[in-house]
Amino acid sequence: MHDAMLVSQVVLWIAVLALSAVVFALVRQIGVLHERILPMGALTIDKGPKVGDKSPVFQLTDLAHRPLTFGAERSDGRSQLLMFVSATCPVCKKLLPIVKSVAGAESRWLDLIFTSDGEASEQDGFVRKYQLESFPFVLSSELGMTYRVSKLPYAVLIDEEGVVRAKGLVNTREHLESIVAAKQLNIASIQEYLKTRHVHDHEHAPEPQMVNGERGGKHG
Repeated sequence: MHDAMLVSQVVLWIAVLALSAVVFALVRQIGVLHERILPMGALTIDKGPKVGDKSPVFQLTDLAHRPLTFGAERSDGRSQLLMFVSATCPVCKKLLPIVKSVAGAESRWLDLIFTSDGEASEQDGFVRKYQLESFPFVLSSELGMTYRVSKLPYAVLIDEEGVVRAKGLVNTREHLESIVAAKQLNIASIQEYLKTRHVHDHEHAPEPQMVNGERGGKHG
């Protein structure tokens, strides 16, 4: 009886140790996967004015007949976020609350301007339905053609010097926040930042120790 209990205790401890090893391996694997899953930034379409280039300057008026200037240097240090949307774009409609939320959080330095084309009456209804009256809304096919906007919703961020700081197709909050982060981090895109950081980490990784003339080896 005593031997049976001893054997069962040994088997139990072996099972506990094996389970601990499995849990430890899973924790390590989760950490590896976490490092490999990178945030996805807005999809940049490499057409029109490039990131880092001066934006063309536009003198336009919004639906409320207020004059607006796009792309010029600004003495107040504020940037402009152009949101290309459409009254017939389902994704645009779902993204509107997120756009307003992000713009509100960054209102100390960022002006949000919606832009579209089409009939003014249709866009007026769109503005009222989604409560966009507090933001400038510009009707201009010229803006869309200049930035080569072929898919919606699309965002272009122009900084206080009139330079295109970020742009891309935005379908989610993550995409939109990547546009804002690109300006704040002074990078062209989140993908560029992650690529640079990856290279930097590899360049500064510690060299494996030399053991018995072998790099990283262990000998009994």
